Amino acid sequence: MLNPARSQTVTTLDYARDRVFYTHDMGRTHLVFLHIWPDSAMRARMEEDFAHVDASTPIILFTHDQPDVEAKHFINPNGAHDINADDQFENLLADQFIDGTSVDTLSTAEQGQFEQFLKKHPNVTAYFHGNSNWHQVYDWNGPGRSARLHTIRVDSPMKGAVSSIDETKLSFEVVTIDSLTRTMTVRECLWNADPAHAEAPVQWGESVTVTLDPRPVASSTH
Repeated sequence: MLNPARSQTVTTLDYARDRVFYTHDMGRTHLVFLHIWPDSAMRARMEEDFAHVDASTPIILFTHDQPDVEAKHFINPNGAHDINADDQFENLLADQFIDGTSVDTLSTAEQGQFEQFLKKHPNVTAYFHGNSNWHQVYDWNGPGRSARLHTIRVDSPMKGAVSSIDETKLSFEVVTIDSLTRTMTVRECLWNADPAHAEAPVQWGESVTVTLDPRPVASSTH
């Protein structure tokens, strides 16, 4: 990922073509690092990739936005679909925003598309993100309440919602995956809990263990 065959520069980078998509297999788990959020372009890349991944293999996604993606990151649905100070859309994703014309609108339809993707791939069981930053382990269920995706929100030393005000709360995650039991433990590491004493040992916060087993597929009734 950090040493591509063809190095990119400011002049050669094509934003649409060169979006981040990188995979790595580790400990019977398939890790996927992708650009901003699972938009249509990233879902298409994952469909191709997952065709070579056993359906029983846990898949973990790492990306920037939380599953309930911000409207402003989509392509501007207004006027010339450009980036401007009035509309405030940032055109970071591959798709035009379809839920409305304002960045204050909830991305319900877009989240629903991701939820449908997860229903097709029940072995996508965990999701790491930043963007809105603090330590949190939670389940994202999606607008249709079917996703049940174990989600880990990660803090930031630059824009932590809590740690930007109180540096003692600054944390990172220590993650352990047990490939035999197919469980993942996420531990909050408070590495700056005593700023006046740099030699002080780290302090541990919350510890949460989740299963990486594929979600059960709901049977249809006729």
